[in-house]
Amino acid sequence: MGIGLARFAYTPLLPSLIDAHWFTSSAVVYLGAANLAGYLIGALLARPIARRISDRSALRWMMALASIALLACAAPLSVGWFFAWRLASGLAGGTIMVLVAGTVLPHIPGQRRGLAGGAIFMGLGLGIAASGTIVPLLLRAGLSQTWAGLALLCAMLTAFSWNGWPRAALAAAHAAQVSDQPAPGARLRLNIVFGQYALLAVGLVPTMEFLVDFVTRGLGESAGVGSFFWILYGLGAIAGPASYGLLADRLGFGPALRIVVLVQAIAVGLISATDNAVAVGFLSVVIGTFPPGIVPVVLGRVHQVLPGRPQEQSAAWGRATTVFALFQALAGYTYSYVFAHSGEDHQLLFAIGAGALALALVADLVARSARAEGPAENLAVAPAKDTTNAL
Repeated sequence: MGIGLARFAYTPLLPSLIDAHWFTSSAVVYLGAANLAGYLIGALLARPIARRISDRSALRWMMALASIALLACAAPLSVGWFFAWRLASGLAGGTIMVLVAGTVLPHIPGQRRGLAGGAIFMGLGLGIAASGTIVPLLLRAGLSQTWAGLALLCAMLTAFSWNGWPRAALAAAHAAQVSDQPAPGARLRLNIVFGQYALLAVGLVPTMEFLVDFVTRGLGESAGVGSFFWILYGLGAIAGPASYGLLADRLGFGPALRIVVLVQAIAVGLISATDNAVAVGFLSVVIGTFPPGIVPVVLGRVHQVLPGRPQEQSAAWGRATTVFALFQALAGYTYSYVFAHSGEDHQLLFAIGAGALALALVADLVARSARAEGPAENLAVAPAKDTTNAL
């Protein structure tokens, strides 16, 4: 809900917003980037909000805020109004992303935390697939009704989960670890991970924001076909967390990260060079695995750098999410500017994204050759008695 619906439902709606003349094409693209800016704000404020009102209350009210924001978008009163509510939906999503895993996973038995972590991030894919399925049906009733229908769905999910959140984190037993700052050697490795995560954010934005518009207005297909491609993207997003997690279990988080980034760089590069609808459909599935799938891999990489230190792990994950959100927001507005000033060239944006992914891979290989990473880099994380690191 926080990411899959509150953010990604906007993508299949983008061509309809333009065709219905709610806003100009350039304004619609900039409004889409408002959610990314809100995501950054949410990532920054998540921990302070949780400290003030508790993780449980923060998650409840952020889900409620996302529902209200979607309902408010049913009334296109002005660009400023729409911008504010897209920003609010992003704030809710960023807060949820930072808090949800740390709130739920301490209450899961150690041997099931990997499955639970995959299920949490699989929710992004479920939301994407749901938006691709529901939005075309709702659009038959009109744009305002579509936004209202999405708001109703999110309100139902909010009510359903309201009493399901844990009351307190069992990991509080580790509160004696008061320092949020890693040791100097770990800090260098974390900075490398943060830099990679920033480049990954830049690389995934173009297809995340412009895929449906590329299919409908770039390839000349109907809105229904565009939504079908978004469903394909969502199916990939559902499969991503589990498949990437399995790869990390087999090879280790570092090697898994390199393989995934290489595959994604190739896929995004190919979609920037083809107008074949069948090829674009296949690549949509592959690319769709990336946004949710990369999250548990990077989270596991952070935990690998800081073994046995849950306080530092939590703080580092919050910083990683903030870095990701910052570069995602900057990329969103930069791509919007390039799109508006390049004759709405979708494939140029995809090519830039592929370049960012390639740069992330090169940075990782250079860092590895310089022995910047720890000796356990190429080892899978084996089950340990200290199950706080199971994810």
